[in-house]
Amino acid sequence: MLNERIVVVVILLPTAFAIVAAGGWIFAAGVALILALAAAEFAALFRSQSLRPATFLMAAAVAGLVLGRQADGFGSGPALLALAALGLMAWHQFDYERGAPRSGTDFAVSLAGVAYLGWIGAYMVSLRSLPDGLWWLLTALPSVWVGDSAAYFVGRAIGRHRLAPRLSPKKSWEGYLAGIVGAAAAGAGFAALWGVAAGPSASVTPERGLVLGVVLGVFTTLGDLGISMIKREVQIKDSGTLLPGHGGALDRLDSWVWAGVLGYYLVQAMTR
Repeated sequence: MLNERIVVVVILLPTAFAIVAAGGWIFAAGVALILALAAAEFAALFRSQSLRPATFLMAAAVAGLVLGRQADGFGSGPALLALAALGLMAWHQFDYERGAPRSGTDFAVSLAGVAYLGWIGAYMVSLRSLPDGLWWLLTALPSVWVGDSAAYFVGRAIGRHRLAPRLSPKKSWEGYLAGIVGAAAAGAGFAALWGVAAGPSASVTPERGLVLGVVLGVFTTLGDLGISMIKREVQIKDSGTLLPGHGGALDRLDSWVWAGVLGYYLVQAMTR
């Protein structure tokens, strides 16, 4: 399992870095694709329980919200989200007439997936679009990765006190605290590195990176636990099999979704 994880990271990391570095529509398209795949997996989790969320419409709406965020920031977002809600409501009325037994619940699941993965997930594009957004994104996401890794290895080695026994029995308070420390150190370290690369006028500094790392270390675990909550309810271990050793797109994005939105607002607050 660990070897598979390492191989996937080694293969995907250069591609991911290139897409992040390119920014603009290339980055937005990459985020839209991976979030649309996550939306399809989100729908599949509930379809395993005989619900009928609108998979195609969900994926299309999520991708549309992400691309809309790239096109004009938050300008078109409310209209796109409203259109998605109306379209989903109409679809589930039609599906109910075709015999779907729980279309009200289906609609709630569909709308939740679009709002969470589309509107909230699009903040990764918003963070990349900020001044020095490349450096901030390359501070935020690696901080989450390092924090997750620290939590995993420390939790396996010395974890004794369960963090959330029902949601994720293997997570421990020891691992969680190690994750915060790891994310904080990574935030400060990467910010220092990128500050040198970006020049003296850059807004990214070790002190701000430290704050960002601490906040992400504290809160992004809730994104992981949130998806675990859904998987526990439907009794499925992984959301998909897209990445060997890592599960599906939704399994990998669970913390990123939180990192994007928290990072966006925190960076804005620190750089005003």
